Amino acid sequence: MALPFLFEFWAMDHQLRPDGDWRSWVILGGRGAGNTRAGAEWVRAMVEGPRPLDGGRASRVALVAETLDQARDVMIFGDSGIMACSPPDRRPKWEATKKRLIWPNGATAQIFSAHDPEGLRGPQFDAAWCDELAKWRNGQDTWDMLQFALRLGDDPRVCVTTTPRSVDVLKTLLASPSTVMTHAPTSANRANLAASFLAEVNARYAGTRLGQQELDGVLIDAVDGALWRDPDLAQLTVDTCPELARVVVAVDPPVTGHARSDSCGIIVAGILAHDPTRAVVIADYSVQGTSPLVWAQVAIDAYHTHNADRLIAEVNQGGDLVETVIRQVDPNVSYRAIRASRGNPWPGAVAVSSNDIDTDPVQNLLVTQRGILGKIKTDLTPHSGAYPDMGRGVEVDIQSGALQSISQGALENGGNLAAIGVPETQHWEIIQFKWAELIAPNRYR
Repeated sequence: MALPFLFEFWAMDHQLRPDGDWRSWVILGGRGAGNTRAGAEWVRAMVEGPRPLDGGRASRVALVAETLDQARDVMIFGDSGIMACSPPDRRPKWEATKKRLIWPNGATAQIFSAHDPEGLRGPQFDAAWCDELAKWRNGQDTWDMLQFALRLGDDPRVCVTTTPRSVDVLKTLLASPSTVMTHAPTSANRANLAASFLAEVNARYAGTRLGQQELDGVLIDAVDGALWRDPDLAQLTVDTCPELARVVVAVDPPVTGHARSDSCGIIVAGILAHDPTRAVVIADYSVQGTSPLVWAQVAIDAYHTHNADRLIAEVNQGGDLVETVIRQVDPNVSYRAIRASRGNPWPGAVAVSSNDIDTDPVQNLLVTQRGILGKIKTDLTPHSGAYPDMGRGVEVDIQSGALQSISQGALENGGNLAAIGVPETQHWEIIQFKWAELIAPNRYR
């Protein structure tokens, strides 16, 4: 065989098949790291024999991508696809009507789409190549169906080439003892990439979360700015539940009740007896894809199992129907409806209420206008406050809403008030501003 087609001679370390007894080989790489070429060459190594007509280790291969077009255009006919990597005497033929490749030795490879997991029900294979698993829309369902189809031969195997994303199907696969992984950043393949491309993406994304994922090929498990992260939650876990003063079951019901509906959040939580400012989550009974009567039964069972004082349900979507469903299961349950006080889009006037533990809430005020939240991007200069500051002003990034300039009269009547707080010290200062100029998307001066 000619040297250009001897991949072992040219391959980078992460593109070479690992030794050992494994079922799944995951190649994690940044954009342009040579993942596709590695997958295509692995398929070649599996189906080709010593000579063009000799059989290889595999004879029936599944090629799975997010869509059929991507399987054909990238995995088969792409610049690093199977056709481009194969020598002329071993190059397979494409049978478009059957959506498959057929090699001179009789081996076949059929393409499948992750949009249709059921398409893998029925066929059987002794090898599979999955490209960009982390972005499949129906990733887990498609992966599960593929596992049932990999049942031919003595040692069916699968190669997965993907840029990492924090999705359950990939994290579960990597945690499996039958999985091996190789990894490389985009820069590992710099000899085959445009210098201008590398310079541009490094200038824009180096050091960012997106750059870590797309260039370094690193699986980022935590989202920037996430309120709840696994390591933080692990530190807050307690072995035994302390004495509780009050226990509630909280329900966040979905709008619909079919297989693809959102999850119905159901948790049991309690207030500590010795410190009413702290609470613990006792159990999570959340369910997904069930009818309203099913999740209502789960919530009622949790209520009785934990001797809860009250069942609380968020009713922004379901309204009075939520209570109707719950009372069909248990008409005597102690129940209270609540509405989320923050939302996008703005839901309209919102009542702010307070209550003691065992009393009904009392309305304190009615918020009729949505607040405008932002973050100051430049420091405030020292000022006495006795006269208007005509200095350089400040720049502010607005998360929602918009700012506007006002007249001198409106300013003197209390318009454009802003509360500026320092989270570390909990100090607040009230200022006014007359002019607001949009200088960039969501940024004002």
